[in-house]
Amino acid sequence: MNITVIGRGHVGGGLARMWQRAGHQVTTIGRDGGDATGADVVVVSVPGNTIAEALSTVTGLDGQVTVDTTNLYTERDDTYPSLSHHIKAVIGGPTAKSFSTVFASAYDDIATQRVTPSSLYAAEPGAKDITERLIHDIGFDPLYVGDLDPGARLIENSAALTRALAGQIGPFFYRYGRPGEL
Repeated sequence: MNITVIGRGHVGGGLARMWQRAGHQVTTIGRDGGDATGADVVVVSVPGNTIAEALSTVTGLDGQVTVDTTNLYTERDDTYPSLSHHIKAVIGGPTAKSFSTVFASAYDDIATQRVTPSSLYAAEPGAKDITERLIHDIGFDPLYVGDLDPGARLIENSAALTRALAGQIGPFFYRYGRPGEL
């Protein structure tokens, strides 16, 4: 799969490296901008309050499947129902929200876990299969929470809980499963 990752930080850079190891063709775009033409999927990994600025430096954004990994650490701009909806308004393709509830600092430890960690995601139908594959390809078990609306906002709102837990125990993995499956 041809993946363009917008953002070279801990999340974007870490995901890009893992997808390359999994055999995908990955292009990363940083603050200097770049071209996403030909991407099968665009992954947006920038701070939530910089979406407009970051996407304005990228050409070739034209309806691709998009995965939003952003988090919000400032006041929410309620112009859009979620950060994912803001990204969708720019790129225009089927959109998903994922990877924002897992810790980039723990990416190298995924494969060593006794139980496969979960990764929550919300997705429109046209982005669901690709998002599941991308989650699975780096070692997580995809856990679908529903369509982009209301799922993306649910995931974004869970960031406060994630940060609170991390403040107590540090970076962590989580696993959701039915009784008897774990």
